[in-house]
Amino acid sequence: MDTTVAGKSNVRDFSTAYYLLEGLNEAGIEYLFCNFGTDHAPIIEEMAHRRKLGEAMPKVVRCPHENTAAHMAAGFALVTGRGQGVMVHVDVGTANAANGMHNMFRSRLPVLLMAGKAPYTTHNELVGTRDTHVHFVQEPFDQGSLVRPYVKWEWTLPSGVVVKEALRRAHSVMQSSPRGPVYLMMQRETLTEHWNVDVIHRYPTERFTPLAGAGADPELVAALADRLIAAENPILITGYGGTDELTAQKIDEVAQFAGVPIFEANSKCNISYASPCFAGFVPDDAVPAVDVGILVDVEVPWFPAEVQPNDRSFWAHIDVDVLKVGSPMWTFPGNLRLQGDSGRILDQLLTALKAKATPRFKAAAAARLERLKAVRQERQEHAAKLAANKGQPGAINPHYFMAELGKVLDAKDVIFNEAVTNTPAVLMQIPRPLPKTAFNTNGAGLGWSGGMALGARLAAPDRMMVQVSGDGGFYFNNPSSTFAVAQQYQLPILSIVLDNSGWSAVKQSTLRVFPDGMANSSDEFESKLAAKVEFTKVAEAFGAYAEKVADPADVAAAIKRCVKAVRGGRAALLHAMVTRL
Repeated sequence: MDTTVAGKSNVRDFSTAYYLLEGLNEAGIEYLFCNFGTDHAPIIEEMAHRRKLGEAMPKVVRCPHENTAAHMAAGFALVTGRGQGVMVHVDVGTANAANGMHNMFRSRLPVLLMAGKAPYTTHNELVGTRDTHVHFVQEPFDQGSLVRPYVKWEWTLPSGVVVKEALRRAHSVMQSSPRGPVYLMMQRETLTEHWNVDVIHRYPTERFTPLAGAGADPELVAALADRLIAAENPILITGYGGTDELTAQKIDEVAQFAGVPIFEANSKCNISYASPCFAGFVPDDAVPAVDVGILVDVEVPWFPAEVQPNDRSFWAHIDVDVLKVGSPMWTFPGNLRLQGDSGRILDQLLTALKAKATPRFKAAAAARLERLKAVRQERQEHAAKLAANKGQPGAINPHYFMAELGKVLDAKDVIFNEAVTNTPAVLMQIPRPLPKTAFNTNGAGLGWSGGMALGARLAAPDRMMVQVSGDGGFYFNNPSSTFAVAQQYQLPILSIVLDNSGWSAVKQSTLRVFPDGMANSSDEFESKLAAKVEFTKVAEAFGAYAEKVADPADVAAAIKRCVKAVRGGRAALLHAMVTRL
């Protein structure tokens, strides 16, 4: 609208919500993954306003559940590195999104979570005042506490005059290393305030850039290079080194130059499994004999209750957060900590190694590379042996199933692995040759794989996204929300449910703690779920192609039909009955 103020004429003014959408656009937010509520009325009004005016704003993706919205943003960020916006409804929407915030915080994926707050006026003093029952019950004393352990920054917008400044601050924090979620809360009255355009400042990206990861002190890098030059039995362990392409590349280059076996412990985001130095996923047997070990972007290299490194071994940590400050307890040995961008530090290390390399070192590295050939061959033969057993009707062997799936995937396709106890089959039978083509959240919140596959597909429509989940995890995914979004926004993904009719992880955990206990003797693990379930019906309700397979003889053909559907533009679900609990 146009208005006249003292000393000025025809100065345009707009609502805070209008400037919010403009500020999001200026910050580079391309998508808003939304689950709307009463708190968003001013934003919805301004979305319609901006469309009428032909003014730019982020694209809106409506998600029936907040878990889908949060994890779609995570999937988009994984593929592109660019954090997006998520809009949820006051405290309850924040609570539903908290699972995703946990996963993104632990996986270092940026997102701007935005939620309304209950209106603070009750007698129509301001536009946006309380006008429905829920406004009186959706005001906790501390809404931010719902996600505070898993955000880098949080704030409640005090006035619309600083809305663009708040967005710039949020964006800078979430995109700075280590990247992660941020949280902004806004009340209706604040969103409906009007401000003249000349008092709303702009904060262009080129003037307010995020913090980039740096290299390390050259003297410390040189010290690590000296250790590697003298090492007889070195090792490198990573967990999510594949998140960054440079890091994945330099892990391989350092390992090949120095003859260092690479283990991807608790695999989260893969490096290339085609590397001649790749030695598998479980370093436990190798750790006790290590003289020099390097931990690169890894949370849990081994379980200290089961594995003890040699007291004389030397361990170096390379990470943008070497102390893991988000974890109250984290005490893996670290003689040397190099904090910064892991790819750049590894590049420094490679340069130092090349400068210091002696004929003796080169010969020792070559001998270790030769020994790794046998390790690689043994691992491949073991995987093939496991996959040779197809299982039986009603109990397909997951290793066989995954080996068949691997035959139809392209190198660039991405697997979102939420198979939990069947994860070894996924990793062993589908050796991904490219980094960042197999992902497992570094968090502990189940129900992420469907949303992330959707977000990744939105970011990379030329690649097939494959969700692999157990039946227990599939429930957590809010599958009706997942397939609704797949249908509405034409985002075909392949969903695979490995159905063993229960929570195998719960049973296995009980057995580890009480191997000879009462639960074992009575076979009462509180882990069995509904056995007669037709997950295909959920997918079919939203127009997806769906099959259920129980006979190993039908696996290959069923997989091909589902993949054909997805590549043809239709979401698909394959419900596979695998070996039971």
